[in-house]
Amino acid sequence: MPKPIRICLVGASGLVGTALVKACVGRRDVRLPAVARRELDLPEGARMEVLVADPARWDDAIAAARPDTLVCALGTTWRQAGRDEAAFRAVDERLVLDCARWGVAAGARQLIAVSSVGADRQAKGLYLRVKGEVEAALAKSGYQRLDILRPGLLIGHRDSLRPAERLAQLLAPMTDLLLHGSLARFHSVRAATLAEAILALVHEKPRGRFTHDYDALQRAIRRRNYTTAVDKAVAATVD
Repeated sequence: MPKPIRICLVGASGLVGTALVKACVGRRDVRLPAVARRELDLPEGARMEVLVADPARWDDAIAAARPDTLVCALGTTWRQAGRDEAAFRAVDERLVLDCARWGVAAGARQLIAVSSVGADRQAKGLYLRVKGEVEAALAKSGYQRLDILRPGLLIGHRDSLRPAERLAQLLAPMTDLLLHGSLARFHSVRAATLAEAILALVHEKPRGRFTHDYDALQRAIRRRNYTTAVDKAVAATVD
């Protein structure tokens, strides 16, 4: 059996990070050490190392995780940041870029970063503009492979879900039906599906920078499922 891929997760307490932790339960192809500010409530069956440290010391924690791949699911909201641009950038820009730099120093060959559909350095809105600026900076971070994920509305349980966000999640199945062609990239994505895509992408070997919208995320999952099915068929034949 191939050596498990070591995935260092930052942002484990958020929606995507929580989904990734659950998705790794019982898997033998990956190991998932996580770096966090505090202890995590782990799902039943989870066997993983959580490196708890102040973000100022995450360089040491990421180095201790010995990652092959760094997954960055960090992010806050304008409301959580107190509607303060400096506080928002402290997490979504500075901490993300610091973690990327520490991942390279720790020997990671791949970075998978969760961004957002519509990320653009020229965007008028702060949220999408910062996402675009961070994407551009990550492209220069020195990884052999960089995967930028641009999901639309993320579907999943959050304790801090606002009424407008709850309504958007309820309406998503209907609005998704209207999203075709160039609008398909705005399709909602379940956090569990995004976690599945991440676990597919850690097995991708080609070097370079890759940006994944809704359709590309689905293709990554299908490629991995096909490869897994072929491997199982070959193994059964050999046995």
